Amino acid sequence: VQLQASGGGVVQAGGSLRLSCAASGTVIRFNNMCWYRQAPGKQRYLVALIFSGNTTYYADSVKGRFTISTDNAKNTVYLQMNMLKPEDTAVYYCNLNPPISSWWGQGTQVTVSS
Repeated sequence: VQLQASGGGVVQAGGSLRLSCAASGTVIRFNNMCWYRQAPGKQRYLVALIFSGNTTYYADSVKGRFTISTDNAKNTVYLQMNMLKPEDTAVYYCNLNPPISSWWGQGTQVTVSS
């Protein structure tokens, strides 16, 4: 399985970005998909989760600002990020919950300038 995250970039504080994660096969349709992030010098942690029944979970740090969604026809999971803050700067990855180590891709870099 390949999980390819994209959509990162450099944005000013208060701006928005939409990340995409395309998967092969029907991984997204039948699994709980997550977005994780890892800032320099810090551990990677889960920021958003969508269950196969579309229930969602968000870390407190992003609640009310980020929205996770899926498009099963495109085998893609999205992360809409609004009201971005400098502390959101990190490499963002998608994976399952719990994550499968061999499925970590390169991630996509998000940099928020103040």
